[in-house]
Amino acid sequence: MTRQLLAATKALLVLTLVCGVGYPAALLAVAQLVPGRAAGQPVVVDGREVGSHLLGQPPSGPEWFQGRPSASDASGGTSGGSNLGPSNPELAAAVADRRTALRAENPAAPASIPADALTASASGLDPDISPAYARWQAPRVAQARGVEVDTVLDLVAKHVDEAPLGVLGQDRVNVLDLNVALAALVGG
Repeated sequence: MTRQLLAATKALLVLTLVCGVGYPAALLAVAQLVPGRAAGQPVVVDGREVGSHLLGQPPSGPEWFQGRPSASDASGGTSGGSNLGPSNPELAAAVADRRTALRAENPAAPASIPADALTASASGLDPDISPAYARWQAPRVAQARGVEVDTVLDLVAKHVDEAPLGVLGQDRVNVLDLNVALAALVGG
C-alpha cells in the first residue's frame, strides 16, 4: 500500500510539472515568437498605448466611430453575450431602444440601420464592425469633425479588411484602426 501511494504521488508530481507548468510554458514561449499576438496586439500612437486590435473599445463621443453594442463592460475583463434568443422580448426591447438611440445620435444617417449596430456580438468584445455600419456613421463623424462626408467615407473604404480568400467570414472594419487614422487625418 505504501509503495502504491509513493508511486501515485510521484506520478502526480511529474504530471503536475509536465502538464501544469511545462506545457503552458512551452505554449507561451511559442506564442512569443508570433509578432503581436501574445501581447494582445497593442496599438501605440505617439509612444502611448491607446488600445488593442483584438478588443472592442467603449463608445467615446460623436466625433469617433463606435463599435458594436456590448453585453460586457468593454474593459476586456469580462466577456459574454446576453444569451437572449431571437424571439426573446427583452432582446426585441433592447434592439428597439438601440434603434431609437442611434436614430437620435445619427439624424443624418441613412434610414436603414445595419444589424451589427443593433445587436451585441457574442463575446461582447468584438473590435470590428461591418463596412455598412462604418459608412452609416460617417455623416455624424463628418459633422462632429467639420469635414466633408466623402472624406470620411474614403477613410472608411481604405480601412475595410476583406474576408480571407473572399469567402471566409465577412468584410470588416477595425474600429480602433479607423479612429486612429481619423485622428491622424483631421486631428485628435
